[in-house]
Amino acid sequence: MHFTKMQGAGNDYVYVDCFAQPTPEKPDELARRISDRHFGVGGDGLILICPSEKADARMRMFNADGSESEMCGNGIRCVAKFVYDRGICRNTSLQIETGRGVLALQLEVAGNRVERVRVDMGEPILKPESIPTTLPGSPQHGGNVVDARLEVAGRSLAVTCVSMGNPHCITYVDKLSDEWVLGIGPKIESDSHFPRRVNAEFVEVISPTEIRMRVWERGSGETLACGTGACAVCVAGVLNGRTERKIIAHLPGGDLELHWADDGHIHMTGPAVEVFSGEWGE
Repeated sequence: MHFTKMQGAGNDYVYVDCFAQPTPEKPDELARRISDRHFGVGGDGLILICPSEKADARMRMFNADGSESEMCGNGIRCVAKFVYDRGICRNTSLQIETGRGVLALQLEVAGNRVERVRVDMGEPILKPESIPTTLPGSPQHGGNVVDARLEVAGRSLAVTCVSMGNPHCITYVDKLSDEWVLGIGPKIESDSHFPRRVNAEFVEVISPTEIRMRVWERGSGETLACGTGACAVCVAGVLNGRTERKIIAHLPGGDLELHWADDGHIHMTGPAVEVFSGEWGE
């Protein structure tokens, strides 16, 4: 099986072109093996680039533990780069089908190769039952889970919950640390208030237009970047009155530009990079 390793702001996945070869029979098992950083190719998960009946391509994304996720913001930018650079579709405006629905992408091309991609990530999902979470919504925030109390690991956290097709729980901290991300992150992921588990974001506000963040991702552990998580943080900042509608998010793997537009849609812009290709021998 031919594969391509790609990364967006350090969020790295193994990509398989299912236009050119058969779709793997057991992608969940393959994801676990191929994502292993010691015995496999290594990555945050597996992404299949498939034909679609209603878009230019379809993305299926599997976490490193084999669980299938609805959406990956950094991954979809790399899918768009692959589709354009490999000639599957040479339009600089693409539509990609995901578990979140069909998303529109604008490509920034230089030297006949995609360098950056702007993704219309759609509108955030804020109703607790749709995120999903059993944390109670706040009447002063329209029933949304904003600045809610979450008791976890002996701490009482103030959290905001947002879905971008996949669930996120955002906590603002004075200073980012391993204690937060590696210590508290896994406990939030598996907390009983999140029936489908959750991605945990920890955010340090630099200014109303700039933040630092780290993410403990559901099914993958800490990753160098999370596109849907950055979008969720952009929304949470506005709901909490901490940041403006347009921000730069600094993640360990690089920067992402976020804009929660007046029409309710969130736009994310960031890099897409091909690392190498190879053959998986199993």
